[in-house]
Amino acid sequence: MTDPVITDEIIAAHGFTADEYAEVNAILGRAPNYTEMGIFSAMWNEHCSYKSSKKWLRTLPTEGPQVICGPGENAGIVDIGDGQALVFKMESHNHPSYIEPYQGAATGVGGILRDVFTMGARPIASMNALSFGRPEHPKTRQLVHGVVAGVGGYGNCFGVPCAGGEVRFDAAYDGNCLVNAFAAGLADTDKIFYSAASGVGMPVVYLGAKTGRDGVGGATMASAEFDDTIEEKRPTVQVGDPFTEKRLMEATLELMATGAVISIQDMGAAGLTCSAVEMGDKGGLGVKLNLEDVPQREENMTAYEMMLSESQERMLMVLKPELEAQARAVFEKWDLDFAIVGETLAEDRFLITLNGEVKADLPLSKLASTAPEYDRPWVETPPPAPLENAPEVDPIEGLRTLISDPNYADKSWVYEQYDTMVMGDAARTPGLGAGIIRVHGTDKAIAFTSDVTPRYVKANPEIGGKQAVAEAYRNLTAVGARPLATTDNMNFGNPEKPEIMGQFVGAIKGIGAAVSALDMPIVSGNVSLYNETDGTGILPTPTIGAVGLIDHPDDIIGCDVREGHVALLLGETTGHLGQSALLASLGRVEGDAPNVDLVAEKANGDFIRANREMIKACTDLSDGGLALAAFELAEKAGVGVALDTGDTAELFGEDQARYLIACNFDQAEALMTAANAADVPLQSVGRFCGSDVTFGSATAPLADLSQTYRSTFAATFA
Repeated sequence: MTDPVITDEIIAAHGFTADEYAEVNAILGRAPNYTEMGIFSAMWNEHCSYKSSKKWLRTLPTEGPQVICGPGENAGIVDIGDGQALVFKMESHNHPSYIEPYQGAATGVGGILRDVFTMGARPIASMNALSFGRPEHPKTRQLVHGVVAGVGGYGNCFGVPCAGGEVRFDAAYDGNCLVNAFAAGLADTDKIFYSAASGVGMPVVYLGAKTGRDGVGGATMASAEFDDTIEEKRPTVQVGDPFTEKRLMEATLELMATGAVISIQDMGAAGLTCSAVEMGDKGGLGVKLNLEDVPQREENMTAYEMMLSESQERMLMVLKPELEAQARAVFEKWDLDFAIVGETLAEDRFLITLNGEVKADLPLSKLASTAPEYDRPWVETPPPAPLENAPEVDPIEGLRTLISDPNYADKSWVYEQYDTMVMGDAARTPGLGAGIIRVHGTDKAIAFTSDVTPRYVKANPEIGGKQAVAEAYRNLTAVGARPLATTDNMNFGNPEKPEIMGQFVGAIKGIGAAVSALDMPIVSGNVSLYNETDGTGILPTPTIGAVGLIDHPDDIIGCDVREGHVALLLGETTGHLGQSALLASLGRVEGDAPNVDLVAEKANGDFIRANREMIKACTDLSDGGLALAAFELAEKAGVGVALDTGDTAELFGEDQARYLIACNFDQAEALMTAANAADVPLQSVGRFCGSDVTFGSATAPLADLSQTYRSTFAATFA
């Protein structure tokens, strides 16, 4: 098959600017052929090269005594003691999920699971953070059903429990939903596998499923905005098979135990191209690939198609040649392909042949670490006008407004479609705060959470970035966990617009300050830009996935609210209603984001963990403030709650660094004494009792409010 003639249209379709294409010509001393242009396009697009974000990502704190491996590998790794490590990462599959919701979400789950077990870790938990357009938008229902089914369909079949996540709705996501997938796994600290190739003349081995034409050009598609040609992009979405992935994981972990693996890399974005280039570049080696040896499920595939296919459930490995037979036997046992498709080279060269014909001959190092890097112009987000005419609402009606909004209503309809109990180690399932997964065979457990409040980030990117980390810190703390580390998923619009780039820069500054102050370094992550349709961008959404360690089951803070428990509020309340959930539910997006005092966050979190034995239940205060937090604790326990105040700002304000505690009366007295000694603000705000929800003088039956809370989401989407 003859390669197409390179035209300006083809150059533009591959995502090159005129300057970038000229740079490719300068590097090669000639024009690239079609396959070479596809390879450069795959490696230089935003999705793979992070060319707009690298400058700012380098400013993030990524080190600490708990960190074994920070950003740069398939996933980050932290030490959890006793010779064990937690491997985890979060990534986006936004564009594919908008085009084809089921497969887009499913392959997002599959890809993040491979990132984890590629490093020698057996997955123990997943999460997902989902952002959709308005519930009434004509496409939202289809997207919600498709994405939730895709997440559940893949994760349930693979057999990993869902520990938590988020679901939100806003008009800004009407044309571009967000699907952020998280996975974590356990590995022995002395049995971690990395991707840097080593040794010259070592066999490069293809593992897993066969290569097809699905997903060709997916990484380039994910680096562009949407327009009215969106339906034409459907063939760029991959198709997943969770049962093949399960076999691939078992075969990979068994293979690693043989000692045959020198280095290994998941075939994710840009498939064979990205995996081979990253392995060679990290090891300072070249790579030769013979494409006729690549297992193929379709006939007459071109070199271009094979190099850019994003078919799922595939890995690339550099193998110890003396153990080839042993390694091959493992994959044949699991009925998976095992094919030697090339070798490592001493020179800086990426050589691609097909049936003896050279299809690409490129300097490998120029494809990866020397990809373009931009210092995009940016402007700081102007400070928002202060909130004027703060609302005064009937407190029960204010609560009813929130719990009848799919953003704040019970999400059981979503997470009940996910297997949360598989493997038998879930100690706390989704529904209220962080999830908890026990470390099998030990006393330890890991807590998981995913957090961000996009309306805060839009109003004030730096504070919004801080708040996302602070809320993650509180969610981990509220279940008794010691926060360990974070992964970030930076979802933004077009970085070529200075105001959008300014949002990104501000959020990075806020995240950096918070992870430093709270000792939660960023160890992995993902950047997803160009989340726009017809020039309209999403809300800036820097999702923070965080993990925390619980040393013993007795350290877990439960949700054990009982009749007669005292309600205590830890933290300062000023009644900040700017950008609040209540305000948004009333159709008003006004004011500044609430201030984030990182010193107070640390002090209050330390207090919770130091006194957890006296706390029967705990939740952080975030969306909906004290009112929604108190209702959620009461509703889960089936016990009424009476708060002393009926003031709108006190009930619905979203001041940060706050926790709601339930405990016995004698424990409340002891906690007050401890708080006084620790110099943290703690006050009694009411009681859990009866069968009503009472705020000040306003009251309503808990059962009626619970019915609204539990039926809203299903009534909207079922």
